[in-house]
Amino acid sequence: MTDMYDEKKVPEFTLPPYQHEDHGAEDGLGRAKNPVKYLQSIEQRARERQVAYETVRLLRKDVIECYRKEGVNHYENCKAPVEKYARVVLKRDVGQVNPTFKDESKNYGF
Repeated sequence: MTDMYDEKKVPEFTLPPYQHEDHGAEDGLGRAKNPVKYLQSIEQRARERQVAYETVRLLRKDVIECYRKEGVNHYENCKAPVEKYARVVLKRDVGQVNPTFKDESKNYGF
């Protein structure tokens, strides 16, 4: 019939960090050693960022839905969705998979 009332199926797994190509020089400036690999890593980072945004959006939607459904009892009955939302939001980079940088202090402003 319909799967509207079925339990949501969300996989619980973590992805390994993807390959990242830095700029060519030691200071991180200049041309990349491999421009194709560099562009692919930038595109992958953008995709990972979008997945992180959508995950937060879906979790926020679950919290709002629970608040509306439970009304004044939301403090007791919506604890699980709120805790899951808070765990994801409070993570560094919203749980986004990051590359392994040579210099660990790099984060490119995200």
